Amino acid sequence: MYSYRNAALILAETRKAEFDELVEALESFSLTTTQIRMPGGNESEIPKTFNASLRPKGWYETVIRGDLVVTLTWKEEGSRVDRRGRTVATQTPRSRQTLRERFLDGHKIDYVKNRVAFDLEWNSKDQTFDRDLYAFSAFSQCGVVDAAVLVTRSAELNAVFRTLGPALLKDGSIDGEGGKPKMLIHKYGASTTWMGKLLYRLNAGRNGSCPVLALGIRPACISDWSES
Repeated sequence: MYSYRNAALILAETRKAEFDELVEALESFSLTTTQIRMPGGNESEIPKTFNASLRPKGWYETVIRGDLVVTLTWKEEGSRVDRRGRTVATQTPRSRQTLRERFLDGHKIDYVKNRVAFDLEWNSKDQTFDRDLYAFSAFSQCGVVDAAVLVTRSAELNAVFRTLGPALLKDGSIDGEGGKPKMLIHKYGASTTWMGKLLYRLNAGRNGSCPVLALGIRPACISDWSES
């Protein structure tokens, strides 16, 4: 667990109801070695487990859109003649507004309830983290979320992937090419979404003003796997 900008404290103290629902969903989460070996990325069965637990409780995919109104103000200097015939300096207030339509357009978070955001990245390209963190920042800057939770694979899962052999196709058969099976570890490569690719982005402040709690899925979440 990694807490940025006091995310854990904010969630536990000021958004306890929503945080408790997330904790319940996370504590009940489990996956199998077969699910890990199957294709699908973020469309696999793994993210769907969070859909089943969170959607009925009002956690909805949410898009933010907004226009930006920019007001410029200044004072124009001039002069006038007073009643004694003297020339005196004057300053006349002026202003102008500029509208930038769709300044925010289409930033999406998979789960939002009240003022808490949640997202899961199981096995997408690691650039997906940039999209997620930018969305968190946009929602935060607009004052519509107080904190966000982002779940991804922990580095510990790499050791599990090496033991599971080849990846599977959707029909359950072994994935391969030219008579050679594709090993699962290559499916979960270094350039996909895992904690190592998330932390340096958070350390660089790409979440902007949004407090973020980063959580890693560990081997203990796999129901049919053990180190022994």
